Amino acid sequence: MRDAVGTEDPAVFLDRLEQAAARVETPCGDGVMAWRTWGDGPVLVLLHGGAGSWRHWAHNIDDLSRDYRLLVPDLPGLGESAMLPEPRTAETVAAILAQGVDRILGLDVAYDLAGFSFGGTAAGCLAARHGARVRSLTLICSGGVGPSANQVELLKVRHLAGTERVAAHRTNLNRLMIADPAKIDALALLIQDWNTRHSRLKTPELSRGGALRTALAAVRVPVNGIWGGQDPPAAPRAHEREAALRALRPDVNFRMIEGAGHWVAYEAAAEFNAVLREMLRVARA
Repeated sequence: MRDAVGTEDPAVFLDRLEQAAARVETPCGDGVMAWRTWGDGPVLVLLHGGAGSWRHWAHNIDDLSRDYRLLVPDLPGLGESAMLPEPRTAETVAAILAQGVDRILGLDVAYDLAGFSFGGTAAGCLAARHGARVRSLTLICSGGVGPSANQVELLKVRHLAGTERVAAHRTNLNRLMIADPAKIDALALLIQDWNTRHSRLKTPELSRGGALRTALAAVRVPVNGIWGGQDPPAAPRAHEREAALRALRPDVNFRMIEGAGHWVAYEAAAEFNAVLREMLRVARA
């Protein structure tokens, strides 16, 4: 946290990030999908994980926006975006995303695409839909490529308040998201609380439906994979995820960040940012 936030109050830090963004809205079901953009340069679309929001990228925005125009939505049914219409599938999410990208960028601007966890499933389906417009696809601790994910038992938090709610968030973050308890700081807890209060879409069933595997068979652009070595849904078989992904895409550029958990972009932000930059550079070469 100190690398990205220093001594800044977490709420002030998030408010500063949000104030620096340009907000754009595109259609989503009966309402709108909220997008935020930072920076200038080649476009990089970042899709957050399940029960999340743009805040999943809090440790990455300042750094990556120095060289990229970041386009970061709240996915349908999550954060500040409206619920997606029926059928509630990953493909429906991708269709809404594609429409949003087309409205914001126009029909000809190419972009790189990265998705974390459920965002990886959505990103794969979007890449299959947008074809050669996508320069590269990066999957980050994404399920749906095998082997089957471990079931991680999480505490219920909606009925809790005060210190009990914070303690439950800390437990859940350690069980699912962040391997090193020392990295579960005030910013992570604040993000987790906001995200869970605004989560309405149950994403695990969308990830388990096979949409990502189907999409990868249609994707013709470079594919990257970044995993935390201690990712709980894959542990202790995280390297089997690499093998499964290579079986689908033998050309995948894969990097395991040892010691990090599921929310690798937060827990190991400096290494993650460097790895993603290098993968995007290689994909463009």
